Amino acid sequence: MKLIVFCLFTIYCCSLVKASPMERKKLQEVLRELKMLKQLMMNTPPKDIEDCCCLTALTCFRETLLQHFGISGKYQKKLYKSLNHTLTISGLNFCNTETSTTNCSTCHSHPKEKASEFFNRLESLVQRVRCVDMKLRSAGR
Repeated sequence: MKLIVFCLFTIYCCSLVKASPMERKKLQEVLRELKMLKQLMMNTPPKDIEDCCCLTALTCFRETLLQHFGISGKYQKKLYKSLNHTLTISGLNFCNTETSTTNCSTCHSHPKEKASEFFNRLESLVQRVRCVDMKLRSAGR
């Protein structure tokens, strides 16, 4: 695995060397934009979300994405639609009663974190489905 990553990194570096001045300038511009996006501060739900608060956290992630990035681009629209899909919502609904969500924090009460942390926590939330599914399968055996 490390060898593959090293080879891909080497190829990437070589492609930068072979890039024309215009291409290099554009790549540097992209890197600057990425650096600025990483510094963007966004309301971010905590790492340890209670089961009944997963849907509230999902809503917060969706609203924050919409607020900061909109859905004008192809990938933003696809991500937003996927997060809003009924299968995603039902997959993250670990709560047995609707009244338990009253203890969940509002989106604006969450602290602001850098965009990289925001996306890491969104990824962790979505991956909870897989973890819960594996626990249920192992308990059923």
